[in-house]
Amino acid sequence: MEDDVADIILEMKSIVKEYPGVRALNNVNFEVERGEIHALVGENGAGKSTLMKVLSGTIPSGQYSGEVIYNGKTSHFSGIRDSERAGIAVVHQELALIPELTIAENMFMGNERRTRFGTIDWNRTYKEADDAMKRVGLKESSSVLVRDIGTGKQQLVEIAKALAKNCRLLVLDEPTSSLNEEDSKMLLDMLLSFKKEGITSIIITHKLNEVAYCADKITVLRDGQTIETMSNPEHDIDEERIIRGMVGRELTDRYPKRERRISGEIAFEARDWTVYHPVYTDKCVDHKISFRVHKGEIVGFSGLQGAGRTELAMSLFGRSYGSRISGQEFIGGKEVHLRNEREAIAHGLAYATEDRKTNGLILDETIARNTTLARMEKIADRRGIVNVPMENREAEKYAKAMRTKTIGVQQHAGNLSGGNQQKVLLSKWMFAEPEILILDEPTRGIDVGAKYEIYQIMNEMASQNKAVIMISSELPELLGMCDRIYVMNEGRMVGEFTAEKATQEKIMSAILRSDGSACTAGEEEKAE
Repeated sequence: MEDDVADIILEMKSIVKEYPGVRALNNVNFEVERGEIHALVGENGAGKSTLMKVLSGTIPSGQYSGEVIYNGKTSHFSGIRDSERAGIAVVHQELALIPELTIAENMFMGNERRTRFGTIDWNRTYKEADDAMKRVGLKESSSVLVRDIGTGKQQLVEIAKALAKNCRLLVLDEPTSSLNEEDSKMLLDMLLSFKKEGITSIIITHKLNEVAYCADKITVLRDGQTIETMSNPEHDIDEERIIRGMVGRELTDRYPKRERRISGEIAFEARDWTVYHPVYTDKCVDHKISFRVHKGEIVGFSGLQGAGRTELAMSLFGRSYGSRISGQEFIGGKEVHLRNEREAIAHGLAYATEDRKTNGLILDETIARNTTLARMEKIADRRGIVNVPMENREAEKYAKAMRTKTIGVQQHAGNLSGGNQQKVLLSKWMFAEPEILILDEPTRGIDVGAKYEIYQIMNEMASQNKAVIMISSELPELLGMCDRIYVMNEGRMVGEFTAEKATQEKIMSAILRSDGSACTAGEEEKAE
């Protein structure tokens, strides 16, 4: 019957895209019904982002083969403006915001609100920006500079920016990668509300619980090919089925087991560590934080967006963030005064940033150079001249160990998928051979198979009597990997739990019960 015919908003037929030495997309077929939420999943390098670049015109018509049919018409998008005019908005994993401009200026760049005289109507600009921000749950003023909000909030600005273009097909590439669980659920509920407004959404994510929660259909890509499309009418699809399609095998355990051998010796300690904002120097972002990590221990940090975890980590790593910093920092029982990142590295401290593209990697440099960047003296002679063959060998060793998908270590980091860039970032710090490794959202944008490999590296470091600090917005990850978990809220320590006593409920309770007043580490656990 005619009523049973699906209303298809998008068809992508036999899409092929090749780069030098690799076929990123190999006859991919992808179909989306109007008004549905459709998840696109697969391992890093499976071709998900590349397929969406074809859709958006980022990869213009003529640079791929196959057919894109949107709203029943064959489309030949030569750039992003073409797809946006057609009602398609793509929020890429790589945020496209200018830090020195306001939220409103970023939101309407190239889409300016003008008066009848052709000048920019600033009143309308800021009003419409504020309205769009409310739709995504942002409470900041749209006159705030983008540089002064966190990565997670910048992600929400990108979504608000897309909505301001009156899109009918919204594509989100890893939209919750910068968000904690509570904010992620709020965003997914937003997608469900957009669905009621008639907006179709395509979501690319590695968080399979999110797929099960909101997606009506799921398409799995593997090695640049379509594996299958499955329906999820009751929003209860088996995650294991998705994983089998993604990795081509069973994955029986998400978190590798480890025999805990925690030393009584403290590897790293902070006492009364206080940090103020680098620009708004009267704003305290971390207040008298005290914690310690033993040798052989993996310690997690949990908290909501804006809790101050990243600011804490960066300030401890050679004062790479903040102003008016006070407190004490100890490595191996000895107080240290680390004035910059180089001194931190020299003392065996490493920090793998959550923002790999801006602060973690040099995208225009090779994988080899990025891998050795933190400790180049290891592959240089006495005159400081780099031994290039040795550099390449070291980079190849880490690329193999991390299973980085690349055509070679001379490939530029900027040409890798987000997940493979993350592997290069971790390789860089593994090469530096730290005694204390701080990992800030280490599995953000990483598929389930690659996550397991990163967890194994963390366990290997712990088994070598080294200390690992893990900041993560994913509570199951912290519970699955950590020996102890600290909980932060609004720049203060509000709880500490051992692995045996920690639960998602207890951690969230510690956050929700805190009112901004300082709490002694361990107090929440004692209250249980």
